[in-house]
Amino acid sequence: MIQFDMLESRRDELRLQFLLNKPFPHLVIDGICHDAALSGLLAQLPEITTKSRDYVFASNKFEKSTFRDLSPSCATLYKDLTSERFADFLRYVSNENVFVDPAFHGGGIHQGKKNSFLDMHIDFNYHPLHQNWYRCLNLLLYLNLGWKPEHGGQLKLEDLRTGQARSVGVPFNRLVIQLTGRHTLHGYDRTNFPEGCFRTSIAAYAYTVHRHRVEKPRTTDWHVGEGQYGKRLLAWIYDPAVKIKTKLFGSSTAKH
Repeated sequence: MIQFDMLESRRDELRLQFLLNKPFPHLVIDGICHDAALSGLLAQLPEITTKSRDYVFASNKFEKSTFRDLSPSCATLYKDLTSERFADFLRYVSNENVFVDPAFHGGGIHQGKKNSFLDMHIDFNYHPLHQNWYRCLNLLLYLNLGWKPEHGGQLKLEDLRTGQARSVGVPFNRLVIQLTGRHTLHGYDRTNFPEGCFRTSIAAYAYTVHRHRVEKPRTTDWHVGEGQYGKRLLAWIYDPAVKIKTKLFGSSTAKH
């Protein structure tokens, strides 16, 4: 389903774009998949009913990590995303020895329904179930057929260090590859999609293996706007609260 020949023929150009793009390294690739094949996948997608656990910092967001079981087309895309050929492309572009998490922990199909939003945040660094897997890249494949800027939901990127920011549209068959780190804020504002349409994406995360941890493990670090005092207080206590809950009850994300 992925157009590997196109990626490999452009890999030097794409590597340069990734490394030089601002506000932090990222890459936008249109037509990553064969249009007809991806359209077929979208036509077979059901409405996702598993609601995200992010109740305060996100709204009306649904997810399913085991998307490969939804249809033969999903299984084909899963196989491509977790292939060694795709990993080789990611390694060349990012200059990191990465692989895609085969369990899609926290990823898979994401559907933002009516008035969905996702507050700006920094992702967890070490995988909750594999203590030496360090998260390097987010891969976001958008499935929004007929998307227009007035529908909202653009991916917002911001460097926490400099405040430099960029907004990226989320049309059908666009893949965004973004660096993840302690400064890579991202999220999206409240959507205005037509009735019955969802902000839909497939999210995959790429990791490298650390022999020793080089950072203190963290959960999602939320960054909300000025004046939202209640949310800012919750953001401050979110990390320790999630760590205690996970230690007592396990990872709810893994159960999705």
